[in-house]
Amino acid sequence: MKFLVVKELNEDENFKPLLSALLSFTLIYLFVDIFVKNHSIGFFPKDILNSFLGNEDEYIDPMQTSVFLEYWHMEIFFIMMILLILSAIYIRIHKNTKLTLVISNANLICALISLISIAITYFYIPSFVYIYFTTFVIWHLLSLYISFSSIYKLYFA
Repeated sequence: MKFLVVKELNEDENFKPLLSALLSFTLIYLFVDIFVKNHSIGFFPKDILNSFLGNEDEYIDPMQTSVFLEYWHMEIFFIMMILLILSAIYIRIHKNTKLTLVISNANLICALISLISIAITYFYIPSFVYIYFTTFVIWHLLSLYISFSSIYKLYFA
C-alpha cells in the first residue's frame, strides 16, 4: 500500500493503472454487494426483517444468532477494508479541502451507523432496519462517488 506514503498520486504515472484497477475492483464490490444483500438477507427493510425475524405466513425461519454474527463479522471486515482504501486514495487525490473531509467522514459515519443499526435491528429494535437501509444506501452512494471522482481526477483533471 505504497500509495499511502506517495505525496502526489495523480502525478505518478506508475500508480495510475494500479489505482485505477483498485478503484475498479472497489466499484465492482459495491455493485455486487447490493446483489449479495438482496439474495442473502434482502435489500429492502421488509425483506431484511423477514430474514431476521422469520415469517410464519411464508414459512420463513428466523436467522440463527450464530449465522447473523458470522455475517456481521464479515461485513465489519469488508467495509473497514473498502473504506480504508477509498478514504486514503480520495484524500490524497483530492487534497485536504473541507468538502473532501466532509464526504470522507460522512461515508465512514454512515457505514458505522449501518453496522450498528443492523445489530440493533437483529437483537433489540426491529424498526432500526430503516436506519440501516438509509445509511447503507448513503454509504454506497458516497463510495461510488468517491471511486468515480477519483478515477476522473487521476486521468482527466
